Amino acid sequence: MKEWNKKSALWMLLYAVLYAVGTAIVCVTGAITPVLFVCYQITAGILLSGIIIYAFRKVKAPGVAACLGLAMILLLLLIQDAVAWHVIPVIIITVLAEAVRAVFKYNWTGDVIGTVIMTFSSFGYYGQIWFNRDYTYECAVEEMPSGYADGLMAASPTWSLIVVIVVGVVLSVMISNVTAKLFKIDR
Repeated sequence: MKEWNKKSALWMLLYAVLYAVGTAIVCVTGAITPVLFVCYQITAGILLSGIIIYAFRKVKAPGVAACLGLAMILLLLLIQDAVAWHVIPVIIITVLAEAVRAVFKYNWTGDVIGTVIMTFSSFGYYGQIWFNRDYTYECAVEEMPSGYADGLMAASPTWSLIVVIVVGVVLSVMISNVTAKLFKIDR
């Protein structure tokens, strides 16, 4: 499919639901251990890239990233966590992914770059570890088991942000290529 039609819209609804569910799973993994919370971007690269690249390659037209971003915002509304710190990054990431895809004329390279960008949709959620440490610590003390907050701070030194981003990006590119090969997606 290269354009929007009824069939592609129905498929996009499925991809959006899968993207939202995948994002929820990424977020839930953070409750398991502080290290997994710190590694959100890595988990997102693994769990979301296949869904995103498949959606991008199915509909080579504007609006795909917007559908996925909207699914993320609806998820945030559903879990009553649609605060500016979470929603604004989703909007920025969605617009950036749409722009990159358009600039690259919906080719493979643009879709892979757009996929990497879209895996950052939960950055507003986990990025607070590095940019809003006091708030993150307070929330972890209130909401998580004893010792979780201290473990989270210990597992997230400043340098870990760079490592998490780089590993997440590399995994996203790799998963995109594996997905293309497994599902015989055109490049």
